[in-house]
Amino acid sequence: MFAEPTTGPTAAQGVTTRVSTDATAAETECDAGSPPAGHGGVPVQDDFDRDSLHVLPLRIVPLETPGLQHTRLIKNVRLENVIELFNEASSGSGQVYPDHIAIYFESYRDEIERDLVRLRKLSQCNSFDVYSLRIELRRLHIDIRNKNELQLSPRKKQELTEYMKAFTHPLIRQVYGSDNPEVSDVSDIISLFQKPDREEAMRNLRLLAERLHVEVAEIPDFLEDYGDIFLSLAYFQRCLDDIIPEIQRFLEWMRICQESREVLNDTKTKRLLNDIARDLTDISTSLTGRFDSFHQKSRSFWDDINADTFHQVRTLISDNHVTIGGVLCGLAVKMNLWKLRFARGGGGPHRRIEFIKSEILPGLSHINQLERSARSMT
Repeated sequence: MFAEPTTGPTAAQGVTTRVSTDATAAETECDAGSPPAGHGGVPVQDDFDRDSLHVLPLRIVPLETPGLQHTRLIKNVRLENVIELFNEASSGSGQVYPDHIAIYFESYRDEIERDLVRLRKLSQCNSFDVYSLRIELRRLHIDIRNKNELQLSPRKKQELTEYMKAFTHPLIRQVYGSDNPEVSDVSDIISLFQKPDREEAMRNLRLLAERLHVEVAEIPDFLEDYGDIFLSLAYFQRCLDDIIPEIQRFLEWMRICQESREVLNDTKTKRLLNDIARDLTDISTSLTGRFDSFHQKSRSFWDDINADTFHQVRTLISDNHVTIGGVLCGLAVKMNLWKLRFARGGGGPHRRIEFIKSEILPGLSHINQLERSARSMT
């Protein structure tokens, strides 16, 4: 629960610091839930942040202020972009608005002023998932320190294996003529170029190159591109599959509130709750429809394989990355804070109404606007 802005010296100087005992626990399954066990020497928190919809570790951004490299830019439940100075189980999440960060780095006044230019740009992002960031950072002319940071973690890719089968199996059948138990993903097909003894597969790859109007030597690039674009779709699909059931449960939880005597006798609150329920239902329906369209387009690609059809599918999906990320990010932080606050689904009508007004309503119109704009574009 967010505390009121701090009093004392920091507040007196215009700094609004929010300390949240909910921390940034508003994570979806897609966001990794809670930090997993480390692997391969990679810090646990690195994978956790990389796979999140709403967390951007500032260590990957070229900033001059040393202390900022140990903080994170996060999107809170109100969909505000704030810098998280600390996140501890005992003390919660220490958050400060970017424009107020200078007070904490008085020894680096010049550096922080230059860094603020980038921080304000980054605050325009609707989501911090790796796919949205690739597009947004390019648009904002911000280079990151390591391009590998804009990849899902190996652990997350492994989690998405089942989702990826829908996209890798048609490709495997195209190359092998049938599903091959030795091939599990796109990387296995790429390895064929190091094992040219599979004559039939290589012959099919050459045929695929002809139909795509590329040289055989360019096929590995195509395969990587194909794998990445559909990995992004699998990632977002997983997020959607996690969030939609939570929205349905939330709507049922809110319906009980809507049927209470307090709400039935309060026309204004009744209208507000009805509007929120309608918006969440419309957003969910629209999102699901967009994903159905993506899957339909990806299936039709294999009916008429050529460079144009793949370009159309890739463009359709990538053009939707920013809006999908923004909508899913907003829904995720809200639904998961609701789960955290009302873990057992309880709460009287007054408490429920207060939560809906203070945490669900702020930013919901922005999510709705994002989805409407995307639906219109699609």
